[in-house]
Formats: sequence, C-alpha cells, structure tokens
Amino acid sequence: MFARRHLLVASAALLAGSGFSFRNAIADWAPIDPAEAGFAADLAARIDQFATGKNIHGVVVIRRGRLVTERYYAGDDQVRIGGRSKIERVAFTAERSHELRSVTKSIIGLLYGIALGQGKVPALDQPLLAQFPQYTDLPDMAQRRRWTIAHAITMTLGTEWNEEISYEDPRNGQTAMEAAPDRYRYVLEQPIVAVAGERWIYSGGATVLIGKIIEKGIGGSVHDYARRVLFDPLGIGPTEWRVGRDGELNFASGLAMRPRDLARVGQMLLDGGKVGERQIVPADWLEASFKPAVRINDRRQYGYHWYLANVTSEARRRTRWVAARGNGGQRLFVFPELELVLVVTAGGYNQRDLGSDDLFGEVVLPSIK
Repeated sequence: MFARRHLLVASAALLAGSGFSFRNAIADWAPIDPAEAGFAADLAARIDQFATGKNIHGVVVIRRGRLVTERYYAGDDQVRIGGRSKIERVAFTAERSHELRSVTKSIIGLLYGIALGQGKVPALDQPLLAQFPQYTDLPDMAQRRRWTIAHAITMTLGTEWNEEISYEDPRNGQTAMEAAPDRYRYVLEQPIVAVAGERWIYSGGATVLIGKIIEKGIGGSVHDYARRVLFDPLGIGPTEWRVGRDGELNFASGLAMRPRDLARVGQMLLDGGKVGERQIVPADWLEASFKPAVRINDRRQYGYHWYLANVTSEARRRTRWVAARGNGGQRLFVFPELELVLVVTAGGYNQRDLGSDDLFGEVVLPSIK
C-alpha cells in the first residue's frame, strides 16, 4: 500500500478498513505511462474501443496524482445558444468545458462543508424551515417542522418528487420547479409521502434548499464563493454556472467545467480535502459526507450529496467508490483503495445504460495489473 499521510475515517459499512488514505497531488497533471501506473499498456485503446458508439465525450484517468490517460471524442451534445439548446455534433477536447448536470449537487455538498467550517451556515441538525421563515402557510406544518438541514442534504425529506421521467416532461420535479413562480415554495410545499429520514427520494429541490442556505450564509453569489474557496485553490480553469428564468442560480445541475478540472476535485478528495498543505474542505466534513446516511437500493448508498458503493469487474475484482453522478452520463468516481480518479462526460441525456457506469468495471479495473 502507498504511504499514508492523511487518513479519512469513514463508516464500517463502506470505507472502514478500506485503506481510505491520501497523498498530496502535484500542482499540475504530469503524465505517466499506463504500465508505470500499474495498468495494461493498451489502456487507452481499450477505452477507445469501449467508447465506440456510446456517445461518450471524454474520459480522464488519474492515478497517484498523475495523468494516466485522457481521451476525447466527437459526439452529439446539447449546445446552448441564446437561452435555448439544440443537439449538435461536437469535437471535444481537453480545453472544452462540459455540462456536469447533477454532478453539481456534489459540489454543493462540498461548498456547504466549507461554509460550515467558516461558521457561515447552520449545523445540519438545525431546523430546515427556520432557514426559510417566510413560508409559514405550508400544509402539514407539524411534520415539516421536524425537518432538519440534514434531511435535505441526504435527500430524505420524504416529499413527493419525480425525476425519473424526462426533463422535457412538465411533470418532472426539476422541470416543474424551474417553471414555478417561487422555486423554494414549490420545493417546500410538496406532499409528504414518507417519514423524514427514513427513505431516499432523489430531489433536485433538496439541493436547491441547500444552495440557498449557502447563498444566505455567505451573502453573495455561490459561484463566486466556489471560485474563491474551491475552484481557484484547486487550479481549476474557467467555469460556468447557469441561472434559471427567475435569475436564481441552478444549484442542482447548472455547473460546467473541463473534465480534467473535475478530476482535480476528485484528487483533492483523495488528498483528504487538501491541496499541498492547504486544507480546502474540512476533513471531518468529508468523513461525514462519505458515511452512508441512507440506502438507495441493494447496491448503492448515499451520504452528503455523494453516492457510495462497490464495483466488481468481469474479472471479479471488487473495490469501493465514492461518486458524483449527472444526467447524460456525467461521472466523477473516486476509488480510495486504488488511489484512482475517473471522470467521464457524455451526451446521453434522459437515457439509461449509457456505459459511463460500466467503464470502470469492464475496462479500467480489469486493466489494473
């Protein structure tokens, strides 16, 4: 095993005993030959073959702070022009930003931890509705008053919300929220269908509440704050963060950046929240974020806006991961035991079985010697 410098203690269910340890990444991505990094020499060719026909746009593999391979492809993507989007063929490169969709949610999770460490936002055990005192006429207030901020950041509010249908369908929770005259009221007034804390229900609305609490706490733009406390310290290049028709920042899915910059976020997680000797995200926040708070299904769990699970390759090799996931195949995977970061961007919006989730288990993991 590699030398341990910073140990992140996580739960026995997922990370305890896993060797979730960290090393400091170098300032920039220095390339390393796949064989030297412990991979099959033809790793890039294997990735190319896997990506064929899957509308994957980019793949970045980082191991022990070194760039193993970085692959980009031409593919169909939603290009936004004048507030509208259309499908165009795009030749992706290392310098082109890509929409991260709901990977944005995990970034919001990190920003809450940073703001909490600075004393700018309330602790997670504080009442959620106390952060939105203007909404005093919501239905079933006795139940909603039991909500804490933790229920929002773990998506266990227990309110009705459906993002399983197409985002082009007005019944989709995210789409309906964006169309509502007051997105925060829309989120808070949804019918209660489960006891708070007992059931995971995927909800962009929950992230919107967390983002707004950050905004109130810092007294300014969350994007500007992210640049100052997270993106700039990591050396991340240009970023974009879309706003809705109401001028509110799209906390749940609006962020765009280069894939190699998203990999920097993953490396920072492997380094225990640090860049060099500078602590960017509090270590205790990462510890809490990567403890399973609720079970999603038999294969996955959820922490503070991060997915937690195991993956098994065709060769039956098994390892743990922490991940951020976005519609269309956007992925950030962190594999602590392997000192490995994997980023995938793609254009399969509103589709399933895109290949992004299979790339590691079917190609990258079997390629490790």
